[in-house]
Amino acid sequence: MKKPTGLAAAGIAVPIPLKLDDATMSEIAQALADGRVNATALTKAYLVRIEAYDRGGPALNAVRALNPDALGIAGTLDGTKPSARQPLAGIPILVKDNIATGDKQPTTAGSLALEGAHARDDATIVKLLRDAGAVILGKANLTEFSNMLAVDMPAGYSSLGGQVKNPYAPTLMDDRGIPVVPPGGSSAGSAVAVAAGLCAASVGTETSGSLLYPASQNGLVTVKPTVGLVSRAGIVPIAHSQDTAGPMTRTVRDAAMLLNVLAAKDVLDPVTERQRRPADYTAGLTRDAMKGARIGVPSDPADPLNDPYYDKLPPRSAKVIADAITVLEDLGAVIVRASMPTPGWIGGPGTTMAVLNRNPLSHHKGTVARPPVVFLYELKRDLDLYLRDWATNTEIRSIADIVAFNAAHAETALRFGQDHFLAASMTRGDLSEREYKSARAMDLLSAKTRGMDAYMNQHKLDAVLFPGSAGCGIAAKAGYPSVMVPAGFISGADDKDTPDYPLGITFAGRAWSEHKLLRLAYAYEQASNMRKPPPGLADV
Repeated sequence: MKKPTGLAAAGIAVPIPLKLDDATMSEIAQALADGRVNATALTKAYLVRIEAYDRGGPALNAVRALNPDALGIAGTLDGTKPSARQPLAGIPILVKDNIATGDKQPTTAGSLALEGAHARDDATIVKLLRDAGAVILGKANLTEFSNMLAVDMPAGYSSLGGQVKNPYAPTLMDDRGIPVVPPGGSSAGSAVAVAAGLCAASVGTETSGSLLYPASQNGLVTVKPTVGLVSRAGIVPIAHSQDTAGPMTRTVRDAAMLLNVLAAKDVLDPVTERQRRPADYTAGLTRDAMKGARIGVPSDPADPLNDPYYDKLPPRSAKVIADAITVLEDLGAVIVRASMPTPGWIGGPGTTMAVLNRNPLSHHKGTVARPPVVFLYELKRDLDLYLRDWATNTEIRSIADIVAFNAAHAETALRFGQDHFLAASMTRGDLSEREYKSARAMDLLSAKTRGMDAYMNQHKLDAVLFPGSAGCGIAAKAGYPSVMVPAGFISGADDKDTPDYPLGITFAGRAWSEHKLLRLAYAYEQASNMRKPPPGLADV
């Protein structure tokens, strides 16, 4: 007798009435509500896809660890349908492996130093997901310590989890074993898993670009929220002044639906006390939302030297963005082409630190990298606090412990070095230094006051449009929100021919403007319909 495979091997006798490689979270919720599928069958089907495409086949490596209780949790939800009280009932969600879960799953940030480490409790956003009925399917791989360990660490690589691959070009690797088409980082696994249909949606995190970049590379929608909209409690940090979690989904409506759950005040994160949000982010998502909106494009043909965002776009990328702007104009948007004030370039005096690049596999080894001062100084303080207050089942209690562990296990832990951690460990760890305070003030002055605020005020804008994740830094330093939506496909990377892979556009705006940005992104999405799932990952 032939051995059963795929869904049959997983004990699923009836095919799932959904194409999981392309099904939206909204469609999945409707199928659950209609009784066409239950949480157990759905969870099993995703586990089959993970086995076929993440562990086998192209070996995407997006899922670092599966939740051993996922099927048990799903079983308890088989009789529960999505509702206003539990909008995610029965829906399998992956969370990035820097988000604490107080269960059998480890929380490691992709670090060998934290292998086997657990958390004393769920992060606040995990509690919110569980309360909403989500099945926490597992932990997504990531760039180690959210890409703050080493200079030039490849997107999606961690010493514990290995290399995440872009599902649009999973076999194309360079001579160092690094993907030619990056999966984006640091929320690489979160993005790849959604793009490849390994979960209904996921949650990633961003300090600067870590949601937007992988969303662009994988043809997804994401929201990088205003700092303070989503609790940071229980998330392995980089820098509290910019850290935030956000949804990664296939559609704008799905992102709004997930943001409804994630955006809540939390006594464990006092910055959330000032949050402002609507009752429902999905309300007002209409095709005519773009009409009359003033969209700033920071690229003035009459001022070519002041164009850090659009000037260096390759020809095919430039065409994708030009076509997107045409769609916005056809929808009735007023396009304002004007360069941002020069301080909006950020990285002004005293905001970066010179760090020697000792990464043995970097093409820039021996040169000086200039990471943000704020990141390095806040990293030591914030990471030490997380390890003290949240981490369990580990002897690692400080960034100094991590540096020492890595040095003692250099062959496996330090393929790309730890230059950023070495620099961060030299700070006091209490944010008392003048250089830190000055750098943070300069960041806010250049990115917020003289950057986004001045630009939006001068031109009376509803949003600013950036190609891909190019504007991530200025919005992130200001603590302002961004929404990414797929815009088209490009090819070529690192002077090599590649299959087509996605490119997105970002709508950025003022604090608490997520609802407005989502409406604008929805109108564009519905008119352009640019998302296509990766080829070769059909249902098994």
